[in-house]
Amino acid sequence: MEEREAEKLSELKGVKVEYSWGNQIRSYVLHPYKMVKDHRTGYEESNPDRVLDGEIEGFVEAQLKVKS
Repeated sequence: MEEREAEKLSELKGVKVEYSWGNQIRSYVLHPYKMVKDHRTGYEESNPDRVLDGEIEGFVEAQLKVKS
């Protein structure tokens, strides 16, 4: 029973990714052009001001589509 619980838990956690210096998740370009890119999903947003103000729905939806 404990083994089944451990298997379920590992399925829910997903693949463990090692994050280290140089493995960036997102790029923010503010000059000369404007863009925010999520390197995990490839999603791009052309209005970084909205992203910096907290409007990240597009990034969340892109990540959920990758997980599905």
